[in-house]
Amino acid sequence: MRVVIIGNSGSGKSTLARALAARHGLAHLDLDAIVWEAGAVAVERPRADVERDLARFIDHHDSWVIEGCYAELAAAALPRCTELLFLNPGPEACLAHNRARPWEPHKYATAEAQDSMLEALQQWVSDYYHRSSAWSYAAHRALFDGFAGRKSEHTRPLNVEGQRGAATERAPE
Repeated sequence: MRVVIIGNSGSGKSTLARALAARHGLAHLDLDAIVWEAGAVAVERPRADVERDLARFIDHHDSWVIEGCYAELAAAALPRCTELLFLNPGPEACLAHNRARPWEPHKYATAEAQDSMLEALQQWVSDYYHRSSAWSYAAHRALFDGFAGRKSEHTRPLNVEGQRGAATERAPE
C-alpha cells in the first residue's frame, strides 16, 4: 500500500495519514517535515534538498503514506503510489479544524507560537480556492483528475475510525 493524500490545510490529511500508518504499518511522511526548515516558521528548504528527501523516503520504504498540500511533490510520488486521496471537505470544515488543531510541537516551539500564526493560516486556507499556485485547489483538482490509478475524493470530513465520509470513487479507466 502506497497512498498519497492531498488537500487544503485543515482537511484532515495528517489525521487520516496517521490512522492509515497505524492501521496498516505504513511509513508516514508529512511533506511539511521536508519542505520547511526545522525550527523556523515559514522558511522553505532548498527545492533540491526537498526533492532528494522525498525520493529517499519513497526508495527506502515498501509501503507508505505521504500527505501534504504540495501538488508538485505529490505528483513526484504518484508514479509509485497505489492510491490517491483528495480531501476536499470545503473551507468551513478546514477553518474549523484549524481552530481546533492541537499544538504541533514538530512545527512550533510553543502552543503560543502556533496560535500566533492562526490568523495567517486561516487566511491561507480561505484563499485555497482562488489562488493558482501548486498549493491550491486548482493544482489539486488537476492532479486528481489527471491521475489514472485508484483514487477517491472526499467532500465531507472523514471519520478515521472506519467511515470515510462522502466519496466519489474513481477506478482506473
